[in-house]
Amino acid sequence: MPDSCADVAEAAELAQGRRDGFAAWTVEARATDQILLSDFQGRTRSWLMIEPLADGGTRLLFGSAIVPTQAADGERRIGWGFRALGRFHHFYSLALLASARRRLASR
Repeated sequence: MPDSCADVAEAAELAQGRRDGFAAWTVEARATDQILLSDFQGRTRSWLMIEPLADGGTRLLFGSAIVPTQAADGERRIGWGFRALGRFHHFYSLALLASARRRLASR
């Protein structure tokens, strides 16, 4: 999570369409309510979308993907490093969501 005022300001600019990159991410596609980000190596993608709720709140939808690379035999594969980190990524994502939930609930 962003931890400095500069990080928060840059994330806000990204969300407002005034910035095309943030940390290791570059905007690959953007619409009014969603954004697709690519990492600096082009190996992963992150998608974020907002959905207004009837009660005035906002729902955040998101997802991530690993982009396979072309192996020497012509097959497209996900490297062992990405596969090995998959479970860690899952639990890390859950921890980030729990942290965000706690921060929002304390407001």
